[in-house]
Amino acid sequence: MFTEPAALLPIDMQQAFDGPPWPRRWNRHVDENGLALLAAWRAAGWPILHVRHDSVEPNSTLRPGLPGNAFRPGFSPAEGEPLVTKSVNAAFIGTDLDLRLRRLGVHTVVAFGISTDMCVSTSVRVGSNLGWRMILAEDACDCFDLPAGDEAIIPAETIHRAHVATLAFEFATAATTAAVVEAVKRASGRA
Repeated sequence: MFTEPAALLPIDMQQAFDGPPWPRRWNRHVDENGLALLAAWRAAGWPILHVRHDSVEPNSTLRPGLPGNAFRPGFSPAEGEPLVTKSVNAAFIGTDLDLRLRRLGVHTVVAFGISTDMCVSTSVRVGSNLGWRMILAEDACDCFDLPAGDEAIIPAETIHRAHVATLAFEFATAATTAAVVEAVKRASGRA
């Protein structure tokens, strides 16, 4: 999967997604898997760049100063881990993320977060278009049920599966948390 240090990109692991007005989410293991990735990166001493959505929309639960803007338990940046704030879906748009990654000298970026079909997918696509080797930790992502426009609801599991398949087809390598953690251990000499 990779043989050299990679950057980890946790995307929008924020508290707002746990309640209204957000619809049902499906992945009850998203936090557990995301925390496993953070632990593996920290043990290897590899770079982690946290991404937080600071909404500029007046009614958003992700606006700075509101409880929903805060990180989920365990997902706050540790000392020395940079925070990239964004106000649009892609973590690379309107931020210095691309420059930060280039200065780190990495070639691979492992992404996870909420939600698979929105900010994670958009960030992975833009990252790939900018030339980064993107890896999606698919079981450390989550998304929501979505209305289909005809009063039907597309289940979150279906949304997730379709987006993972699309990203894996052209923009990223999709892998499980366990596979990514094992790759980190091997590449950092801790296997």
